[in-house]
Amino acid sequence: MRTSSCLASLALLAALAVSPAFAFDGTKSADQRTPMEAFRSGTQALKTGDAAKAVISLEYAAENGHAMAQWKLGRMYAEGEGVTRNDLRAFEYFRRIANSHAEDSPGTPQARFVANAFVALGHYYLEGIPQTEVKQDAVRAREMFAYAASYFGDPDAQYYLGRLYLEGIGCPRDPKQAARWLVLSAHKGQNQAQALLGKMLFAGEAVPRQAARGLMWLTLAKDNKDLAAADQAWIGKLYESAVAQATEDERAMALVMLQRWISARRE
Repeated sequence: MRTSSCLASLALLAALAVSPAFAFDGTKSADQRTPMEAFRSGTQALKTGDAAKAVISLEYAAENGHAMAQWKLGRMYAEGEGVTRNDLRAFEYFRRIANSHAEDSPGTPQARFVANAFVALGHYYLEGIPQTEVKQDAVRAREMFAYAASYFGDPDAQYYLGRLYLEGIGCPRDPKQAARWLVLSAHKGQNQAQALLGKMLFAGEAVPRQAARGLMWLTLAKDNKDLAAADQAWIGKLYESAVAQATEDERAMALVMLQRWISARRE
């Protein structure tokens, strides 16, 4: 009887070794999930406030190549959302995305996450990460923004690239090139680009002066209530300055242009 019992136990252990792992409730254990299943579990855990569980699931998905999980972890570590802020870890997640997905089609659902990873890398290269191997490198930052701006057509990347050309950071100063990128970004609804382009048009900086059009862009930028407080402050000052300087005709024409813009966007 004892021999038979031992043989039965060995057979059970062998069967368990080759069969899928299940939790006691009959569901798949964590190491049997697909990356997408783990990603969904992680995002759901974040919604319920269980950051520890979320990180475990997202890390599993990220280690198995799930780009959106890598992006989410990058954002979490960059902002200290549910984890201790760690810019180097954030940088590494964004770099993995850029290395693996740079040639993804811009039309894929995850393309905006890939583009955003390039933008995040651009900011890290602009500032550097103290006491790490990531040093300040404005040229590299411009390359990150330029790739996301041109290949993915990302409006944030286009805005930041325009800023670099306008200020001559990581490249020779080129206001006309800056205006080109700001126009592309502004037409996609990027409010900071709209404000900067509006300022340039209103004052005639590096572009022919179009005061009414400049005021229109500044109005569009100022009216977005979702902007961060810091952005609301500088955009509001630009708007108020332009309104104070504009003639009655310029303000009236700006209003007409604004109405046309809003109408066209609704169609």
